[in-house]
Amino acid sequence: MNMQQADIEKLIGFISVLYEKEASPEAVGWLGEKIQKVSEADSPKELFLAFSAAPRFTGRGLLHPEKAELEKAEALRPGFDPSNWTLAQTARTLLLLATPSRDEGTFLTKTDQLFSTAEMGELVALYASLPLLPYPEAFRLRAAEGVRTNMGTVFDAIALDNPYPADYLEEGAWNQMVLKTVFTGKPLYRIYGLEKCSNPTLARILSDYAHERWAANRLVTPELWRLVGPYINESLLGDIKKLFSHPDPLQQEAAALACSQGSFVKAKELLEARPSLKKRIETGELSWDYIGKKSLTAI
Repeated sequence: MNMQQADIEKLIGFISVLYEKEASPEAVGWLGEKIQKVSEADSPKELFLAFSAAPRFTGRGLLHPEKAELEKAEALRPGFDPSNWTLAQTARTLLLLATPSRDEGTFLTKTDQLFSTAEMGELVALYASLPLLPYPEAFRLRAAEGVRTNMGTVFDAIALDNPYPADYLEEGAWNQMVLKTVFTGKPLYRIYGLEKCSNPTLARILSDYAHERWAANRLVTPELWRLVGPYINESLLGDIKKLFSHPDPLQQEAAALACSQGSFVKAKELLEARPSLKKRIETGELSWDYIGKKSLTAI
């Protein structure tokens, strides 16, 4: 787990640049004024009012970070990816980062109040900002709460392109999040830290889920096997054989990748019997990102 707290001042400078590239001069001026007030205020009133009002002043635009900027985001906080952030979300994150945080209790009280009263767009900003905030370990229960939400965009904010779950969620909450991602048809490849947090319990849960889908004559996303591959054993081998016999090449490709992940001899033998797939894996042509992106249109 990466428990290092991000450098708040560097984050503010970097995110401000991204915001200013896309926002209107009026939106930049509004946010600058509000950040100043929030940073100097003892009362949470300035934060709450600005946090709520942000979309009215920022507009509905999106960030468009370039490759070098995404690399800098990764350097500032491993896993930080603002590719899908809106201007309102960005402004709200900057307001949170500008909130005085020297006193942990006061800062956490303010953020707790925001979570308790937030509407959907505000919750998206709050959950996506968790890995950037001071005292990130204090938000474990909030993150687990986000995994249980029925609001799709809020769930996406915690589950996708967000390093917080991999760094801080307990195994049970992590497994619930991954299963829910599969169940709701969201892309697994956008979950940060999949390999790091894979575990045999999750492999068995996902295998059981696949069996339920098959019994109902329903399709199973080939991405699922990414989290089964490292734990293939005698009982899971039948699932992989079923994939290899599937008429869809994407399912066969997923089976090959799963076999390449672990050390189970019989799985390795299945892959050896398919040299063309093995070669594509070795050259990097066939990867889980490839499977994930193709499965979005196939499932």
